[in-house]
Amino acid sequence: MFTFHNNPMLHRPKNPIYLITGAVIALLLVCQWVYQPLWLYARVRAVVNVERISGTRQGMQDIRNATLGFEKIFVVSLPLRTDRRDGMILAAALSDMDIEFIDGVNGSTIPDKALPKTSSHDRPSDATVGAWRGHINAIQEVVRRNLSSALIMEDDGDWDVRIRDQLQNFALSSRALTQPLASPKQSRYADITYPKPPDTLTPSVPDLEFAHLPETVAPVSSPYGDEWEVLWLGHCGMHFPFKDNNVVPKGRVVQFDQTVPERRHLWTLSDPNDLKEQYSDHMRVTHHAQDGVCSLAYAVTQKSARKLLYELGLKDVNSPFDIMLQWFCEGKGEPNRGYHNCLTTMPSIFHIHLAAGPKRSASDISDHGEGDQEDSTSVIRTSVKMNAAALLAGQTELVDAYPDA
Repeated sequence: MFTFHNNPMLHRPKNPIYLITGAVIALLLVCQWVYQPLWLYARVRAVVNVERISGTRQGMQDIRNATLGFEKIFVVSLPLRTDRRDGMILAAALSDMDIEFIDGVNGSTIPDKALPKTSSHDRPSDATVGAWRGHINAIQEVVRRNLSSALIMEDDGDWDVRIRDQLQNFALSSRALTQPLASPKQSRYADITYPKPPDTLTPSVPDLEFAHLPETVAPVSSPYGDEWEVLWLGHCGMHFPFKDNNVVPKGRVVQFDQTVPERRHLWTLSDPNDLKEQYSDHMRVTHHAQDGVCSLAYAVTQKSARKLLYELGLKDVNSPFDIMLQWFCEGKGEPNRGYHNCLTTMPSIFHIHLAAGPKRSASDISDHGEGDQEDSTSVIRTSVKMNAAALLAGQTELVDAYPDA
């Protein structure tokens, strides 16, 4: 047993200097205790504001995990493209991401009888068949494993080092467009054309400003919301929903985003370039998908993966996979693939990376011509793959491929 009454450390000091010193130390400890929460608040302020807008039940912090808020990340890749697998493994490691490869397929190995065909048309090219089968294999794996959600990527994808910030903002935008309002007044949703545009379309639907998003019901199933079926996060062309389309909702969330380069750097296969023509520099717009091309990266849920397996895996394979995904999102095609709730963003969050070397190595589907090409990724300012050497060296100053003028 310890006894304290004879402990000299407990006697009151006779010298006043000890009293003053003790008082100062106590004051410093109190100040640290009082102000430390303010310092912590400064670090988590963005997260706190995020949760205030859209609730905490499926917190935005989930997006900062190794699978970006999805249960899995799959990468479709031909086993023989070891160069691309090496690049994706390194980029994922540098981004603290956990990826799993799904073997791509050489289309020439797929017999005619394994291709669903319900109309008279020529067999698609081997490259088209192989790309379709690779994506269907990834979707099949989501269904087989009963995964709640998955992000499916192609092996030439690239992304910004700030991808988690981008995806958290995208999630807020997605929720604003598809989650019910916490306090509905005239409409259940912030987008008055969701879930289906009215028969009599209004001339225009007001943009939702990202800085002033309405409070929505907290999602239960995913940090990106409860009602989405496809998040088309990597594409090489997209349009805003057409005004005369009475199927696709028209709402947009508009955000000033410094990760977006100036308009002069915005590249797309879509003509016209809607984002470039309708908005100013550094603007990002989240909206429902229309006329998407390139299936570079997209997320699915368990429910939508089953629908995709049925609509794109078991129905007539008469177009490239990305075009059939477009039909799935817009309720069109021959045969019709039914309308589904697909959200996207311009510019795309994932873009195609072209590794330095022969142009013929750039694609296993299309011909990129002869000669050599330089290392490049369109639109992404601080690309992970373009900054791999700097990230490996632990450098904090990274190359901005598209600096402001």
